[in-house]
Amino acid sequence: MRNVYVLGTGMIKFGRYPEKSVPELGADAALMAIKDAGVTIQDVELFASGNLYQSNAMVGQRILQQIGQTGIPVINVSNACATGSTAFREAYMAVASGMYDVTMAVGVEQMGKQGLLGGGGGGSDPAYSTEGRIGSGLMPAVFGQAGIEHMRKYGTKLEHFAKISVKSHKHATRNPYSQYRNEVSLEDVMNARMVAYPNTLYMCCPTGDGAACAILVSEDKLKQYAQGRKRARVAASVLTSDPYTERDLTLPDVSTLTRRAAQKAYEIAGVGPKDVSLTELHDCFATAELVHYENLGLCGDGEAGKFIDERGGQHPDLGGKSPVNVSGGLLSKGHPLGATGVANICEVVWHLTGDDRAKERQVPNAKVGMAHVIGLGSACTIHILTV
Repeated sequence: MRNVYVLGTGMIKFGRYPEKSVPELGADAALMAIKDAGVTIQDVELFASGNLYQSNAMVGQRILQQIGQTGIPVINVSNACATGSTAFREAYMAVASGMYDVTMAVGVEQMGKQGLLGGGGGGSDPAYSTEGRIGSGLMPAVFGQAGIEHMRKYGTKLEHFAKISVKSHKHATRNPYSQYRNEVSLEDVMNARMVAYPNTLYMCCPTGDGAACAILVSEDKLKQYAQGRKRARVAASVLTSDPYTERDLTLPDVSTLTRRAAQKAYEIAGVGPKDVSLTELHDCFATAELVHYENLGLCGDGEAGKFIDERGGQHPDLGGKSPVNVSGGLLSKGHPLGATGVANICEVVWHLTGDDRAKERQVPNAKVGMAHVIGLGSACTIHILTV
């Protein structure tokens, strides 16, 4: 496999754009990335487009109708919350394999105020829906259950989950691409409306619209286009799904596929958790972020509460040794499903390369970054990037 580099990135501010279409949002991000890379659409040899809610509508081709149709192969990807990051992986694999030298990945979604996900909606077969019978398929409940289980096993407190929300909202005040940039207090979070215990309103990610793009190139093309600019290398790209296990259907497994992906990604990249300068992980809920601290090896099993409490050491705040979601995470930035995976990678790339788009929240001396997304059903991507 060849070395692959991220030559250019583009991302729109996450929010709500009722006046725009999905292809228009994706095109906006793509044009930003093309300009950042210093290439043209004629240089791009393959395009991977990630979108979930219009997955049968040829979104990739419709984006190219906005920015230039050159006859290249287009891959339309749908993989739950890991849709965008899977599209990025398709673009990565195309270059790493030696088949192409310049590829593009776009993740885009338009969700507006869509509301709660899961619970047997969206056309699922009622014969197989467990909603109201066995647990709940609503996402706040699924990840609430994961938090409750952590509390039962390790004595984790509601305050630990609330502190994650406080951290992420504080980080978001430094991110102009975040949908919400309001700081909240611990009391604000704990006293907010309860959605699914222990997740209160401020511990749940908002819906919205978003788009992000990355241009990937081979090492030879990097020398041609980069012109001395620092660019991040994709050190590992891993995609996993759940193995077969006998388990309780009332408690979906949100951890195994991440643990397996992390182990494989660290091995491929030749690094360990302590080498990671920053992590953008899938914090669809505060409970998810806490559980993934352990799944990704950022702390030991049962130590996530201590990890979030600690100051002056290995803690996840900006300024700590293991900063997590310095973008504000999904809790503040929002979670337009198809866009999330590529947006996380853009954030990591900006810190590794000292890009001005991360200037207000720059992680000092960042050398290794990790982007993580899971989609229940199941899919997990982990990308490790280095400079």
